[in-house]
Amino acid sequence: MAESAAVGRDPEAVSRFVESFAAQLVEAGVPRMPSRVFAALLASDTGTLTSAELGEQLRISPAAVSGAVRYLAQVLLVSREREPGSRRERYRVHNDQWYQALTSREAIIKRWEDALRDGVASLGATTPAGRRLAETLAFFEFIEQDVAGMMERWRLHRERLYPRARSAD
Repeated sequence: MAESAAVGRDPEAVSRFVESFAAQLVEAGVPRMPSRVFAALLASDTGTLTSAELGEQLRISPAAVSGAVRYLAQVLLVSREREPGSRRERYRVHNDQWYQALTSREAIIKRWEDALRDGVASLGATTPAGRRLAETLAFFEFIEQDVAGMMERWRLHRERLYPRARSAD
């Protein structure tokens, strides 16, 4: 039985939300199928669904679910879990998925900064390309400082808003 029906929700209203939110993610650059799967998981009370449940709800093939989940796991927006005593996997979206995804980006940004520093040194800081790389590097360094502070402020704010949210993850 579909989760929306199990908890007394209107399956059509759930579907409208999923498709609407997925469309917003697509506009932001997330591929269509991962957007739909992510939105379906967000709309799930448990935050978990199996491949079969996702396929049924979204009317997509197991291969489409697999590809979408692979993408979402790679960008740290979902995780895979084995059902105890089964080979079947459940896919989970965590309450703090955005926090975790953004936090993991810090290491990527550090690598970009290193590559940009090398590029500035290789191309010369006074060349047009070198100046462009230096400005990009300065942007990432600026953002990195603000993101670290913002993430700490969010953690404290979240604890005030949702004191038991930590145990739900």
